[in-house]
Amino acid sequence: MKDPLKPRDKVTQKMSRDGLIEVNETKESIERISRREQEADYTKQPEQPQDMTQQFHNQASETAPLPPTPDIAPKHDTATAERVMEHIGAAQTRQASKKAVRKAQEQATASGRTSRLQFTDEELSTPELEKYIKNSDKAAERLDAARVAIPKEKVLVRNRTFDEATGKGKTRLHFEEREKPMPDLKHRRNPLSRPMQEADIFVHNKIHEVEKDNSGVEGAHKTEEVTEGGARYGARKIREGYHRHKLKPYRAAAKAEKAAARANVEFQYQKLLHDNPQIAASNPLSRYWQKRQIKKQYAKAARTGSIKTAAENTRKAAKKAAETIQKTAEFAARHWKGILLIIAALLLFIMVSAGLSSCGAMFSGLLNGVIGTSYTSEDSDLVAVENNYAAMEAELQQRIDNIERDYPGYDEYRYDLDNIGHNPHALASYLTALLQSYTPQSAQAELDRIFNLQYKLTITEEVEIRYRTETSTDPETGETTTEKVPYEYYILNVSLTNRDIATIAPEVLNEEQLAMFRVYLETSGNKPLLFGGGSSDTSASEDLSGVQFVNGTRPGNTEIVDIAKRQVGNVGGRPYWSWYGFNSRVEWCACFVSWCYNQAGKSEPRFAGCEWQGVPWFQSRGQWGARGYENIAPGDAIFFDWDLDGSADHVGIVIGTDGSRVYTVEGNSGNACKIKSYPLDYACIKGYGLMNWN
Repeated sequence: MKDPLKPRDKVTQKMSRDGLIEVNETKESIERISRREQEADYTKQPEQPQDMTQQFHNQASETAPLPPTPDIAPKHDTATAERVMEHIGAAQTRQASKKAVRKAQEQATASGRTSRLQFTDEELSTPELEKYIKNSDKAAERLDAARVAIPKEKVLVRNRTFDEATGKGKTRLHFEEREKPMPDLKHRRNPLSRPMQEADIFVHNKIHEVEKDNSGVEGAHKTEEVTEGGARYGARKIREGYHRHKLKPYRAAAKAEKAAARANVEFQYQKLLHDNPQIAASNPLSRYWQKRQIKKQYAKAARTGSIKTAAENTRKAAKKAAETIQKTAEFAARHWKGILLIIAALLLFIMVSAGLSSCGAMFSGLLNGVIGTSYTSEDSDLVAVENNYAAMEAELQQRIDNIERDYPGYDEYRYDLDNIGHNPHALASYLTALLQSYTPQSAQAELDRIFNLQYKLTITEEVEIRYRTETSTDPETGETTTEKVPYEYYILNVSLTNRDIATIAPEVLNEEQLAMFRVYLETSGNKPLLFGGGSSDTSASEDLSGVQFVNGTRPGNTEIVDIAKRQVGNVGGRPYWSWYGFNSRVEWCACFVSWCYNQAGKSEPRFAGCEWQGVPWFQSRGQWGARGYENIAPGDAIFFDWDLDGSADHVGIVIGTDGSRVYTVEGNSGNACKIKSYPLDYACIKGYGLMNWN
C-alpha cells in the first residue's frame, strides 16, 4: 500500500525522436510510453567527438537512477536517455560555437579598424621620437573613442556551411553589430509645396494691388510677411540643428581620423629624418617635398589596407625616396656648374620668349609646317605596309616567271612586260593622304585596290595558220613530191602594264587629298631615308692611288668590286632603281648594291631598304659583323647609321682596308656613285653584311 503522506513524484512528458517519453525528475528515470512501434535497432550510436563522449559519460554517471523502492520498479529505456542527452549536448555545442564565432568577428573588426601604429623596441627607445610616438598614441585613442560613439545597429547575417558527415549544407542566421551608415539628411520637398507656394504668391500679389488704398491692410500685410519669413528661418535653423546633431559622431570620427593620419605621417617623417641625416641637412623645399611624398604614400596604403600595412609601405617608400634624394644631391654636387648653366639658359629663353612674342608665332608656324608635311603613321607601320606591297609584287613576278610551267604546250610565248616596282614614298604619300594614320591591317584593303589599278596582267591565246613543207613518196612509182601543208601555231601572249602611283592618285583622290599627296611626295614625308637611304656627302670621289690593302682570312670577290668601281661617276642612279622595278627615282643606295650583286651572278641579296630589308637578310643567315669587325673582305656590304638612332640609313660595298681605314663604293652618295673611306672605328658604321663567296 502506498504511503498517503509521501509526496507525489514530479513527472513530465516530452516528445523525442523515439516517441512520447515520461521523465520522472524525482527518481531521475525515463520511461517510453508511446504506443508507436519502436525502431528495430537502437544500439548504433552516431560518432561523437572525444570531448562530447566524455561529457556524455560524466552526465550519465551524475544522473544515474537511485535504487528502486520495493513498492515501485522503474522501467529504464537506456537508448532513449542517450539520445536525449545527445540532443542537449549538441545544443550546448552550437551555442558555444556561435559565441566563439561572434567573438572572433568582433576581434577581427576591432583589429582591422585600429588606428594605432606598432612601434619597434628601437623606436620606443629613441628619445628624438618619443614626442611623436606619444602624439600618435593619443590621436589613435581619440579616434578609437570617436568610432565607439558612432551609432551601432544589428544586422542579420546569414552564413552557409557544409556538413561533410551528412553531405548537406546548413544556413545559420545571427546578428552582427555594425556601425550605422551616415544618414541621408537631404531635405525632401513635399510634392504639394510648389502649388502651395504658387498660391501664396498669387494671394500676396492680389493683396499688393489693393493695399495702397488702405493703410491698415498694408500694415497687416507687411506684418504677415515678416512673420512668415521668421517662421521659415526658424524652421530652417531647426532642421539644420537636427542634421548637425545626427551627423556629429560622424564628423568627430572624420576629424579624429585626419588627426591620427597627420600624427602617423609626422612620426614617419621624423623617423626618416632620424635614419637619414642628409635629408635633415637639405633645403626646406626638399624636406617639404619629401613630407608630401610620405603623406601621399600613407594615404594610398591606408585606403587599401590596414594601418600596419600602410605604415610598412610608407616606411619602404620613404626609404626609397631618401635614396633617390641622396643620389640627386650627389649628382647635383658633381654637376653644379651644368645645373646652373641650364637654369641660366632657361631664364634667358623665358626672357627672349617674353620679349619676342612674334617669334613664338613664327616657331609655331614652322612647327605646324613640318608636322603638316610629315607622314603621320609610325615608322614601323610605314615599313610594314611597304613590305606587304613588295611581297605582292614579288608574287606577281613569280607568277610571270612560271608562265611556261603553268601554261604548257604552246609553240611560242610572247612577253610584253613593264618593270615591276614602285616608289615607296609615292605609296606612303598616297595612303597618308587618303587614310591619314594607318597600320598594316587598316591599309590592306587599299593596298589591294591600288595594286589592281597599278598592275594589269593579260594572258591571251593566239592561233596562227602556218604552212610547213612536207615531202611524200609514191610507193608504186617511187616518185617524190613536195607540198605545203597548213597547221595551227599556238602562241601565248603575256602582257603586263605598270601605271605609276602618281598617275593613279588624281583618279582616286579628291582635290584636298591630291594636294596633300603632292606635298608628301615632294618632301618624302620628311623621312627621305626611311625606305632606301643614302648619303648627303657632296664631296668628290676619293683616289685609291697609293693605298696598300691588307687582306684578311675570308675570301673576297674582286669581280663585284670591279663592277662597282666602274659605276663611279653615275649621277641619279637611274640604271639601278629602274632595274629594281621603280618607275621614278627613289633613294637608290640599296638598289645599287643589289644591282652589283646581280651583275656578279648573285640573285640574292636583293633589297631596296637598308634597315628593314638589308640588315635582316644578313642577320637572319648569321652573316653579320658589328662595327669593329676585323675580318671584312672585298665585296661585303657596309651599313651606316648617320643619326646614331640604331637604324641603318645607307649602304655601300667594301673595297678593302689598309689596316686603319675601310674603303667603299657607294651609290646615292650625294646622288652619285663615289669611292669613300672611313676610320675602322667610325661611329656611324652600323655593321657589315658578310657575303659568302664559296
